[in-house]
Amino acid sequence: MKPTLLAVAHGTRSAAGQRQIRDLVAAVARRRPELDVRLSYVDVQQPRIGDVVPAVRDAVVVPLLLSAGYHVRVDIANAVEGTGIPVTGTLGPDEVLLRSLTRNLPAADAVVLAAAGSSDPAWRESTHEMASKLQAHVAYASGSAPKVADVVADLRRRGARRIAIAAYLLADGLFYRTLHRAGADSVTPPLCLDPTVAGLVLRRYESALLTTAAGRL
Repeated sequence: MKPTLLAVAHGTRSAAGQRQIRDLVAAVARRRPELDVRLSYVDVQQPRIGDVVPAVRDAVVVPLLLSAGYHVRVDIANAVEGTGIPVTGTLGPDEVLLRSLTRNLPAADAVVLAAAGSSDPAWRESTHEMASKLQAHVAYASGSAPKVADVVADLRRRGARRIAIAAYLLADGLFYRTLHRAGADSVTPPLCLDPTVAGLVLRRYESALLTTAAGRL
């Protein structure tokens, strides 16, 4: 039986976003054909991680999420509780994502790092860490303040002529589409479209194997 890499995405109603996540997972599977690479979700789509975990053995869970928050601490943690299945760190913050954002940013007077939004302190801290590395202003597409459109408008008032949004979002969806209505001059593509992200997913998987092996010694 093949070892399992169980990827866990948030889930989206966007057909484009669904396809992008499936394509990312398929790219991971092509790179490591000796693995049983499966996809599950914490919200919106099926199958949910709690339904998949009982059917897998010798598995590692890799959250296809950019920051740790409720879905990691509660949804994923509850799904694997008592199973011994390790859960890797989230995909972000990471230099792979930083390089992807930087490659896709045009010349601009100001950059806004636009994330989904969360009240979770750890989630917000990791988002600010990425923004600091990118030398960008932090804004959120949903929930938390400051909102992306408000930050863009404030930068315009302060004299910025060209504003770029660095989309700190993995796939297309409602949040990503709002960025194109926020008044900036450009928006970077969803991160999962970058081929290097598949390598990052595998690096997270391999790091969990090393940690587990070290713990057994």
